[in-house]
Amino acid sequence: MPRGANIARLDQTAAAAFSKQLQETLNAVPAHTWYAVPSGALIFVNERAADYGGLPNDHPLRFGIDIGASWDAHIPFLHPDDHEETRRVWSNCLRTGSAGEVTYRIRNASGEYRWFIGRAEPLRGSDGTLLYWIGVNLDVEERMQAIKALRKSEEELRQILDLTPQCIVVFGPNRERIFMNRIALDYLGVTLDEWINRRVTGKGPSEIHPDDEKRIQAQWDRALSSGSDFETEHRIRKADGSHRWFLATHHLMRDEDGKPLRWHVACTDIDDRKRHQETLQRENAALRAEIGRSSMFDEIVGSSEPLRKVLAAVDKVALADSTVLILGETGTGKELVARAIHRRSKRAARPFIGVNCGAIPASLIASELFGHEKGAFTGATQRHLGRFEAANGGTIFLDEIGDLPPDIQISLLRVLQEREIERVGGDKPIPVDVRVLAATHRDPEKLVSEGKFRQDLFYRLNVVPITMPPLRERVTDIPVLTEYFIARFSKRVGKKIGTIKKGTMEVLQAYSWPGNIRELQNVIERAIILSDTETFVVDEAWLKRQPGIVHQNGGAALSGALLAHEKEAIETALAESGGRMSGPAGAATKLGMPVSTLDSKIRRLGIDKYRFRSK
Repeated sequence: MPRGANIARLDQTAAAAFSKQLQETLNAVPAHTWYAVPSGALIFVNERAADYGGLPNDHPLRFGIDIGASWDAHIPFLHPDDHEETRRVWSNCLRTGSAGEVTYRIRNASGEYRWFIGRAEPLRGSDGTLLYWIGVNLDVEERMQAIKALRKSEEELRQILDLTPQCIVVFGPNRERIFMNRIALDYLGVTLDEWINRRVTGKGPSEIHPDDEKRIQAQWDRALSSGSDFETEHRIRKADGSHRWFLATHHLMRDEDGKPLRWHVACTDIDDRKRHQETLQRENAALRAEIGRSSMFDEIVGSSEPLRKVLAAVDKVALADSTVLILGETGTGKELVARAIHRRSKRAARPFIGVNCGAIPASLIASELFGHEKGAFTGATQRHLGRFEAANGGTIFLDEIGDLPPDIQISLLRVLQEREIERVGGDKPIPVDVRVLAATHRDPEKLVSEGKFRQDLFYRLNVVPITMPPLRERVTDIPVLTEYFIARFSKRVGKKIGTIKKGTMEVLQAYSWPGNIRELQNVIERAIILSDTETFVVDEAWLKRQPGIVHQNGGAALSGALLAHEKEAIETALAESGGRMSGPAGAATKLGMPVSTLDSKIRRLGIDKYRFRSK
């Protein structure tokens, strides 16, 4: 036999041995494996693949026999929808001699299809010659079904979000643009791809109003750094170039390990509300200007020398933002002074919150002033913001400051010193920017000497003291006050009072008015209610002066006769209101005093308020 024939026989023997070893190896692999000749013709599939396809035990592909098949002979075993992509990938591998990968569905012996990932790698000799194509098909049916279910779920979610009557936006953990619902896209007049590419390319108009951009960027920077949810109010550009106000609530979703995943943003249109607020602000500004022109100090009526000194002090202190302590007997108008200070201050556009410290139970005053957290005490079912937080940026008026319990005095001192509060049940200080105006009818220095009021708190409050004079020191103001109250109450009850009975003004000016302006107000209202003519007259019996009245700093001690007069006035008001205490037609309104004060007087005077109730 020629030498060349022997070499050829040896090569064939080696190739056969290699092929057998390759087949054994591929049969041991726990996947569907195969190999093909360089032309791409499939000549072997391992036992797993053969059994899956239902090949007979004597089929040539089980033994690595070249059956002369074409490079795409396996395509008919695939799902029709996968033929084109598989041909493209496999032909590219054959053309370039490089590896390739494709996902397709393969039919099994029962005629059913399952998803596989097919990977083909070239096997080359030591000289680089292509010997075989080695392939593996990995079953990914469950994965593909899971992906399909996930896509269906995502599609359903997208449909829900598209139908949600809000603009919904989804960002990545670093504010990468991911999704925007149909409502939002229609508002902006863009497609999802256009919106995403705007951030990447920087092309196209900004969605946020230029005046809001820096503020919103700063809020995003803080949120990205802290990982905290936040809210913003800003204007968003519409497709037609106009802007509308939105409230955007930003919520950060995290994975099980706490790693940020997505920012979900819900935008609610608040443009109508904002424009209504702006209109109200303009109207309020105009109203304040009109009030300022028509009444220099609102309801503080009079021109006596003692009152002019008070109003001059109000003018000076209003713009100073200092703490003011307003002193004076009950009924002199301390709250009117506080409101006048606020309205002439730089905080006039912000809230004015009044608190009667003497009318709040000691157990609740901390919660009322500073707020409380949910669960701070029995009944605290949710977070409650106190009066200081409600007055943030504005003014808080603490009336009857002398009635504050010692522990609340300490908390108030901290507010004045540190400009921060702490809610009941809370553990974090909350900064507040509030101007404090305080008032009391008591002598604060006497309270300090008796140990009932902290000296350091008194010094903090007494930065600028203002003392309201009692009405007995403002006798010249009584005529103008009388005319003011006559006009006010006659209009309220629908009566026309044209004249004042001769001698009535002398009677009013001769009385000492231990209840001050509040008492004068009540007497005039009672006279108008009981009047049957257009002439204003006051029953002198209501104003009998008693020698037992002694005026003190902080109030007047009423004699027995005056107590009887007060009792008569209360009983008259109760009879007219049918025993009703509160409301526009209640006895408290008729007498011009708080319901709590009236109730206290009723108990002190021993009046049976129930006998006046309508049958």
